[in-house]
Amino acid sequence: MSFGGAVGAMITSLKNNKRDRKSALKKLKDSGVEYSDKTELHFENEASPMELKKIREKVKEENRKIIIRNIIIMTVIMLIAIYFIGFAKF
Repeated sequence: MSFGGAVGAMITSLKNNKRDRKSALKKLKDSGVEYSDKTELHFENEASPMELKKIREKVKEENRKIIIRNIIIMTVIMLIAIYFIGFAKF
């Protein structure tokens, strides 16, 4: 009975799947690197509420311009496609 190596590959695969695997956190702990779930972020520059409002308005305006530009581009592409499809003979 010849199995063509499929059985051997299956046995090897099962052996490899049985071995213990270390998690990333265990590897960090074993290497001596300090790891903490509770880290604080520190920002040197703080924005005032007025600056945050200006930034928010600026981003909204930029997004509005991008949406309008995309709508115009898609409309032009659709009109061109409809124009060329109208001349196609089936």
